[in-house]
Amino acid sequence: MTKDPRNIADFTATLSNGEEQSLADRLGKVVLVVNTASKCGFTPQYEGLEALWRKYRDRGFEIIAFPCNQFGGQEPGNADEIASFCQVNFGLSFPLMGKVDVNGADAAPVFQWLKAEAPGVLGSKSIKWNFTKFLVDRQGRVVRRYAPTDKPAALEKDIAALLAAPSA
Repeated sequence: MTKDPRNIADFTATLSNGEEQSLADRLGKVVLVVNTASKCGFTPQYEGLEALWRKYRDRGFEIIAFPCNQFGGQEPGNADEIASFCQVNFGLSFPLMGKVDVNGADAAPVFQWLKAEAPGVLGSKSIKWNFTKFLVDRQGRVVRRYAPTDKPAALEKDIAALLAAPSA
């Protein structure tokens, strides 16, 4: 990560298999970053996320899901258990990253940046719960933060608009 990150390309993430991956290859794509959990009341949103992924992936849309166990211990499993759960229950085919913290001193750097770029209600920097979503444009800039209660289908209009916008 650079000293003063400008966009999502300035970060790396760890895949669920432990492999480090640069997020620079996401430039030129519209990306939805989500902190997820398998035992949360919002877990059924995986279905809507998968539907968005399947509908728009061929147009340059990606979803990056980061499992997180910081909210009520709702993601207790290891990487294999999480991946299996998501595949069996939701047919998930978009990338699952390794489990991360999204708040506190050990928060993943990409989440520190996302929260600074798109604060929550009343300027809050912390993430309040699982399934907080951040929409990133083709230039790697954060466009909007969505609450856990915002269902994936409610984001479709914003995603489609970014996909239709000319690349700068």
